[in-house]
Amino acid sequence: MNVNPKKLLLSKWTAVNPVAKQKHFLVSKIITPEMPDQPIEFVEIEAIYSKKTRRIAWRELTDTDVWIQGWK
Repeated sequence: MNVNPKKLLLSKWTAVNPVAKQKHFLVSKIITPEMPDQPIEFVEIEAIYSKKTRRIAWRELTDTDVWIQGWK
């Protein structure tokens, strides 16, 4: 899967294996690196149901065994 980290903001994702009924997520924030010339490494995802957030490496979203793009 080819994903551009700069276009991830507000994108929707479904967890393949939900934990504690958390299945649908939204990329709520792109964590910018301290040095502007460094590539983006992390995003913050928010669970739609509970509104809990967590930080993950954006490349994790390219793993189709863990994430599906869109809400399924």
